[in-house]
Amino acid sequence: MKCSGRSAGFIFGISAAIALISGLAALAGYSVFDSFSHEMRAATTATAAGAILAMIADTMLPEVFKGAPHFSGIMTAAGFLCAFALPMMGS
Repeated sequence: MKCSGRSAGFIFGISAAIALISGLAALAGYSVFDSFSHEMRAATTATAAGAILAMIADTMLPEVFKGAPHFSGIMTAAGFLCAFALPMMGS
């Protein structure tokens, strides 16, 4: 954003708004999912974790590795899923 000419106040305001909205969403999610089963909460948490992993891979990895494929997030999430699933296959 800074490279696009946005002011420091604008960047700080956007970051503060995202933090506030995220906190409110977490509170709402905690309230709603409190009555759900343990399995449903675990599945939702795993899905959210995978989505965050894919988002980080899509936004940060291309910055680090110029020319990375556009589907690097899905590849990263699939790799972590395989790493998670392999130990369970042996038991």
